Amino acid sequence: MRLRSALAAAAAALLTAGCAVGPNYVRPSAPVPPVFKEAPPGQRPEDWKAAQPSDAAPRGPWWEVFGDPDLDALEAAVDAANQDVARAEANYHVARALARGARADLFPALTVSPAVTIARSRTGAGQATGTGTGGHTTVYEVPFDLSWEADVFGRIRRNLESNVAAAQATAADLEGVRLSLHAELAMDWFLLQGLDAQKRLLDDAVAGYARALQLNRNRHEQGIVSGVDVAQAETQLETTRVESTDLEVDRAQLEHAIAVLTGRPPADLTIPPTPIHAAPPAIPSLLPSELLERRPDIAAAERRVAAANAQVGVATAAFFPRLLLAASAGWQNASLGSLFSAPSFFWSIGPSLAQTIFSGGRRRAALEQAHGNYDAAVAGYRQSALGAFQEVEDGLAAQRILGTEAEQEAVAVAASERLVAIARNRYQGGITTYLEVVTAETAALANRRSAVELLVRRMTTSVALVKALGGGWDASTLPSRGDVLSRVSPHPTATEGRIP
Repeated sequence: MRLRSALAAAAAALLTAGCAVGPNYVRPSAPVPPVFKEAPPGQRPEDWKAAQPSDAAPRGPWWEVFGDPDLDALEAAVDAANQDVARAEANYHVARALARGARADLFPALTVSPAVTIARSRTGAGQATGTGTGGHTTVYEVPFDLSWEADVFGRIRRNLESNVAAAQATAADLEGVRLSLHAELAMDWFLLQGLDAQKRLLDDAVAGYARALQLNRNRHEQGIVSGVDVAQAETQLETTRVESTDLEVDRAQLEHAIAVLTGRPPADLTIPPTPIHAAPPAIPSLLPSELLERRPDIAAAERRVAAANAQVGVATAAFFPRLLLAASAGWQNASLGSLFSAPSFFWSIGPSLAQTIFSGGRRRAALEQAHGNYDAAVAGYRQSALGAFQEVEDGLAAQRILGTEAEQEAVAVAASERLVAIARNRYQGGITTYLEVVTAETAALANRRSAVELLVRRMTTSVALVKALGGGWDASTLPSRGDVLSRVSPHPTATEGRIP
């Protein structure tokens, strides 16, 4: 009868365990503009939309939009070998393990502790003087102890909810690390190509200046020009040669950085000169509200808000009693041979309530701390959203302004090349000194280098804009609750379930 009563109490606890105290999670609002300020002229709000499957949107390997097979090969090595990615993946696995550990609190804990107890005793009058009779008693025990907390007020479930959300935030952090590293590699790649393009310009100029120097020396020997023209030609040549050599420092550093990003020591990677030849791709835009679902850093911040909200429930549950169920059973006998016989079996079971009556304000302080952590997480989420909008606006403005600047620079390059042709004709005709040629050629080289720098800036700005738009990532690819708690270790973005 006592066993049935205890089981009935446990069943009643199970029936009432559906109540979880604390606030249910509601995603906080974020300041979202209707359209981006830096939208192209004439862009209507309804024109800003999520890219459709037929659009040329960056999704998956977004760097393929640049159409550079060499870049594609380097980017593929980031996920496989980069140590920052490996560390972020390890953090995600730790978070999943913590979530599974929190789920284990929902189930009973069963322990067994076999023991052999040997006791010595004395009997008789001689016990006081040490002359009595004595003996040894041996007791063998195989007890099983079961303990379980009925989650009546949801403390365990809220803690599990918090750990699952924290694991999902860690998965989003992993995707944020991947996105940042892929973008950093693409930027370094285009910067390196820009240096190669500038070095080609300078090396071509050095070759031309060397021929001009020789021509001036020949004319000087013939008495046609003065030594000033020779000195000017030589100064121009050596100055340009120094500028060409100086580029090798930055190029070497970029090559080393690319090697580390792909998980290799710098000595293991040599990139041949590859002058930039790509053009900035068109990046489809989307609604500002949809940016919240496309940015892994915003998704991570939102999941941390959910985790903090659940911790408020954990702190609230501390004000309510805990229902505990303890049961013991096993065998006990003085004879090892009769240990597992029916008369040696024993058992006990009984529920108990545990309630803190006085804690000196500790529980109230813990609840206030939980509320403060939640408010801080909400502020962090909203700040992440504002930062994301700023990055997109910056990218759109840079694309627009640099595009206009590139058109203007193309006109300047053409004009400087015409000036060089005129100056050379005037010098060859004896109308002017070689200084005019030097000045024109210096201006033309500077304009051509500026054109290359503008192209590199437009390429890196395109990469930054793709990164600001989330690189084609979407919050729906975050692991679901079931994926987080599964013993199988899926890829954090390989699951299809939405965040519950």
